[in-house]
Amino acid sequence: MTTTLTTTSSDLAAAAEQAAARLAGVALTTPLHDSPRLSERTGARVLLKREDLQVGRSYKVRGAYNLMSGLSPDERAAGVVCASAGNHAQGVAFASRQLGVRARIHVPRTTPRQKRQRILALGGDAVELVVVGDTYDEAAAVALQDAARTGAVLVPAFDDPRTVAGQATVALEVVEALGRAPDVMVVPVGGGGLAAGVATWLAARHPACRVVGVEPAGAPSTSAALAAGRPVTLDDIDGFVDGAAVRTAGAVTLPLLQAAGVPVVTVPEGQVCVEMLDLYQVDGIVSEPAGALAAAALGHGVDVAPGSTVVVLLSGGNNDVSRYGEVVERALVHEGLKHYFLVEFPQEPGALRRFLDEVLGPDDDITLFEYVKRNDRETGPALVGVEIARAGDLAGLQERMRASPMRVDRIEPGTAAYRFLV
Repeated sequence: MTTTLTTTSSDLAAAAEQAAARLAGVALTTPLHDSPRLSERTGARVLLKREDLQVGRSYKVRGAYNLMSGLSPDERAAGVVCASAGNHAQGVAFASRQLGVRARIHVPRTTPRQKRQRILALGGDAVELVVVGDTYDEAAAVALQDAARTGAVLVPAFDDPRTVAGQATVALEVVEALGRAPDVMVVPVGGGGLAAGVATWLAARHPACRVVGVEPAGAPSTSAALAAGRPVTLDDIDGFVDGAAVRTAGAVTLPLLQAAGVPVVTVPEGQVCVEMLDLYQVDGIVSEPAGALAAAALGHGVDVAPGSTVVVLLSGGNNDVSRYGEVVERALVHEGLKHYFLVEFPQEPGALRRFLDEVLGPDDDITLFEYVKRNDRETGPALVGVEIARAGDLAGLQERMRASPMRVDRIEPGTAAYRFLV
């Protein structure tokens, strides 16, 4: 390799400034938009850094292009490989086409179709897309083997100083746009490249700014690594927040986060869904789950002082419209408005009518009803989904169920049966 890899904080801060010059005219300078909704929620002035408007609709192009533009002629001729849940792949695809470098991109089967299509559209003939594995980490293992076998250059999604330096340029733009550093900057965390870059540069140049990382509760790899003092591999993860669902935090990024003293909080996937819907319905912003991650934490794990200036990174907008059904479902469940029950109905006329009249409240709505009649039994089970108007209405609904002659069992959140439904 012709590029010297540095991981010290001072070197990385300087590398971020060099990356900003390299990215000028390539990556967009994305805007800072005031968020009246989040400002009202917190009492602070909250601004969104709109990386969902970036090339590839994600900040990932910054790290990918910064690394690839520094490759030697021999390395460019060998081509590159990468693994990605979707957004890093789009950055690599864009950089490949711009720089004339062949790229083989590995994505897991869980990568939404919309992201796959954008990868091919951005990369054109310069890109070969390989769909392999069920998680990012499985795709990353195959990409590593590919690089070793073919001699192609691996372009890490986060765990390389050049990638980290490129991601850090987000912070430089924020300071330039504001004319000063914000009081707080809230960023999403997957493998930690963005958070490490932003925190390292701000710690070196604007140490009064507090950086907070946010990761999904179903994939808390960085929180686990910080607690253990080293990267650890999680046995199971929830891949819903696909842009941040990483089993193992980076070996390069973790020491940088530790040195910068970055706290990392976790947010339930349901709260991310609530934020995605608020962004869409109130603010008119299409966000992917990882894009809404940082904003979801405000007031839900990340507290900020009234009157302070807070910048929240909206990191990506690559959301497949077909996912919104699941987003709505998860949001309702998280807010305590959607519940599921197994109801033993007497196999006689009028049983359903009695359930509607005697058990459901005036504002309750049946959203799912699956019933199989069995002629050789007195009762038959039905799966019933109920949406209530207010979370507090659940107690009354359950009390009426207990008073009913029908046997009713609630399907508890977190159980295998519940995960089958949601």
